[in-house]
Amino acid sequence: MNDTGRLCQALALRLHCGAESERLRGNLARLANGARLWVEEIPDGADSRLAEVRREREMSRPADPRTGPGARAVLLRYADGTEELVVVAHRAVAEPYDLARALLGEAAGLSVRPAEQTAEREAELRAALAELDRGPAPEWGLGETGAATVGHRSFAVPAHAEVPTEALLRAALGLVLARCTGQSEVVVGRDAEHSVEFSAAPSQTVAEYLEVAGGAGPGSGRAPVVGLTVAPTAEMISGDGVKAEPFESRPFLAPVHPMSLYLAGDGSTVLSGSCVHRHAAFGDAAVEWFTGMLTTAHRALVTAAPDTPVGELSLFDDERRQELAELGGLGQDLAVPRERIEEAVRRRAERTPDAAAVTCEGETLTYRQLDRRADRYAAGLRGHGVAPGDRVGVCLERSLDLVVVLLAVLKAGAAYVPMDPAYPGERLAFTAEDAGLQLVVTRSESFPRLEGVLLVGPAALDGPGRARRGPGQPRDSGTPPRVSPDGAAYVIYTSGSTGRPKGVVVPHRNVAALLAATEGDFALGGEDVWTLFHSSAFDFSVWEIWGCLMTGGKLVVVPYWASRDPAEFAALLERERVTVLSQTPSAFAQLAQADRESRITGSVRLVVFGGEPLDTRPLRFWLDRHPERDCRLVNMYGITETTVHVTAQTVDRRAALSGSRSVGRPLPGWHVYVLDPEGRPLPPGVPGEICVGGAGVAGQYLNRPELTAQRFVPDPHAPGLMYRSGDRGRLLPDGRLEHLGRLDNQVKLRGFRVELDEIRARLLDAPSVTAAAVVLRQGQEADTAGARLDAYVVLRPEVADQARTGATEEVRQHAARFLPAHMVPSTVTALPALPLTPNGKVDAERLPLPLEGRSDGAEEEPAGAGDDVASRLRAVWEEVFGFRVGLDDDFFALGGNSLLGVRLLAALKAAGMPGFPLPQLYLHRTVRQLAPLLAQEGVSA
Repeated sequence: MNDTGRLCQALALRLHCGAESERLRGNLARLANGARLWVEEIPDGADSRLAEVRREREMSRPADPRTGPGARAVLLRYADGTEELVVVAHRAVAEPYDLARALLGEAAGLSVRPAEQTAEREAELRAALAELDRGPAPEWGLGETGAATVGHRSFAVPAHAEVPTEALLRAALGLVLARCTGQSEVVVGRDAEHSVEFSAAPSQTVAEYLEVAGGAGPGSGRAPVVGLTVAPTAEMISGDGVKAEPFESRPFLAPVHPMSLYLAGDGSTVLSGSCVHRHAAFGDAAVEWFTGMLTTAHRALVTAAPDTPVGELSLFDDERRQELAELGGLGQDLAVPRERIEEAVRRRAERTPDAAAVTCEGETLTYRQLDRRADRYAAGLRGHGVAPGDRVGVCLERSLDLVVVLLAVLKAGAAYVPMDPAYPGERLAFTAEDAGLQLVVTRSESFPRLEGVLLVGPAALDGPGRARRGPGQPRDSGTPPRVSPDGAAYVIYTSGSTGRPKGVVVPHRNVAALLAATEGDFALGGEDVWTLFHSSAFDFSVWEIWGCLMTGGKLVVVPYWASRDPAEFAALLERERVTVLSQTPSAFAQLAQADRESRITGSVRLVVFGGEPLDTRPLRFWLDRHPERDCRLVNMYGITETTVHVTAQTVDRRAALSGSRSVGRPLPGWHVYVLDPEGRPLPPGVPGEICVGGAGVAGQYLNRPELTAQRFVPDPHAPGLMYRSGDRGRLLPDGRLEHLGRLDNQVKLRGFRVELDEIRARLLDAPSVTAAAVVLRQGQEADTAGARLDAYVVLRPEVADQARTGATEEVRQHAARFLPAHMVPSTVTALPALPLTPNGKVDAERLPLPLEGRSDGAEEEPAGAGDDVASRLRAVWEEVFGFRVGLDDDFFALGGNSLLGVRLLAALKAAGMPGFPLPQLYLHRTVRQLAPLLAQEGVSA
């Protein structure tokens, strides 16, 4: 950045009668210590492109008092007889407007600062500029970090005679800044040394706000990112027979502030505006939107009734609002077939009946076999009383039967409600009761016995079954029911902030739209081999199962143990020649690590990431072994309420190196808006709430009308509803979306969406707890495996006096009776009181690290067989976890998971200790239990 340029001002004057160049030369030399007047003949008219280029060049050249007189003047003479005088002056020397008056003879008494004062003044200005430069660039400015270039944009706003121009422009600028920053208190720069601060609170009326902005007080010390200079209305300057009118003026050659705005009137109804901005802080597109909003805000303030709240003023006209909506994907054509999921699968079975459809641990079903077995199971469901529109619970491990049963439920015209057998009984019972289930297909012996709920195994459906018909209800005819694609396909329960999970009802047509939107781009077809890696209770499984079977691929069901062992999973990918792989970033990180140790199959051509934010940087190592031409990596942002996926971003090497947070553009048929808390659209670059409209919006929560009305609201630009996601993000000028986390207290943990408030509600249910807080602690950089949930509780006085370790473990076990394993806190720490912020909220930054000062009496007890092995093993555990552990601490209770289990095996190997099959960790969960197993294997010195 040229500091000298930032300290200069430029003024162009159009002369209305001839000027004597010799007289101008003499005046300039006298006023500015020997400065010269340059005369240039332009072989074209004053309004020509050549004149514009020459004028721009002269107004962009600085004057430096350290190397010259600090002032410069150029007389431009055009072929049409017009003359223009360009005056450039350093701020430390004089103001160019005053200098121009004196130059023309109107103010001969002007005194230019002497050299010693100029140097002192320049030092003051440079110090002020350095202070401004220390302020951080705004995230919403879409600047290019480190860019040294400067951008320029011209714009215009209408003039208004009844309100002082500067106050009105400052008020308009305040509205735009408040909308972009999300803060009511705004600061506007005046020059390098001065700023003003005022409130743009949305509750103020227009009349009140204009008064506040007009009487704005001195800044409080916050560095302004935008400066505003308003020149007086243009007036004629006359002297010695020469009349001149300011034609164009700029208070800078380079911006004083990250963005500097200059407006001047020409006596007409329009104010001419110029915006100069540093590319390190503001991109050209952000400036275009910003100046457009400024113009609209100015017009709104002028035309609105005085008692209108300023929060109701729109900063976009209809055309710009439509442009924003289209930038977010509105209007993309999508032809969606009017068919249900099971109809699409049957169509594939008719086309390729002998092609492999599903395989699991050596057993395979062709499409014909899958379709026929599902038909039999569907008949069995109908024989047990299942009717179209019913909901059927499915609580099965990943297996062939899981896929068959899900398809059978759809063939029966019902919707499936998936439940993970690993969920605690209370969670399963709540889901069954809330969904109004009368039948659950499960093999689990521990599934809660509920009144009115029949539990049947898959085998019981493969035959006549035991009918549960009501009086007068006929036997099943074997004819599939005719049901609409608008009917529900499944209901998936997600975490809820009130402590109650909520069921998302998704119709068949949404799944058909998802495949219609992706099938062509991803080239999905009958040659593909997919994996079913995820639990059916996680909506990623919808994409895996039906994405494969509706496009004719082969689905490989990944057994639970293989999904938790990267080496075994890599072997499965090789064995089955998998081509399409869907992974959460956490799971893929472990697979990528296995790939770095021993290259896995090259058959995988497409990896789809979803379920949690993706750190793209570690992917560069995968791309080293699997180039983009062979394996496409796609980061997809999605929500259960909008049918799995919303956007798609191909991750190339450039994105991996830059750590891009882009999740791409919306899928055809989907569109996104970024809105502020009042539901108003925000321009590209400004973060807000991501709202999703289009073909994937589910439309409702089961039995939750109030919550449905809060989250599923009318789409402002298209028929139907949009979903308020609660996710924070921003649109980029090219239409891509960046996902920036959550607005509320929801987090993503290893692919699962977790409401911290739901966990807190369960902790508060414990009889001994009076207050509770839960935080997500990440591992080291890009270390999602080390992420864990830490809980903090305040115990009742009579409990707090007891052994805290036992009390907190009871609290943890209480939560585990209802919460699924991924939501159970890894640690529970008792505190005398929760630290609070001044506004009464829990201060998460002041919560201590868990297990600090831990004292476990069992640590001093002998470990039994292999005492030395136990000591070394315990040291490895502490290295992996990063804190002290006891001999009897449960690996999984400490926050361990299968991903950390893999890391533990690697750490054992590095320590010269023998490994063990990962499943053994689930059977030997403490140092004391695991040490004898390692002692039998022998430990090297």
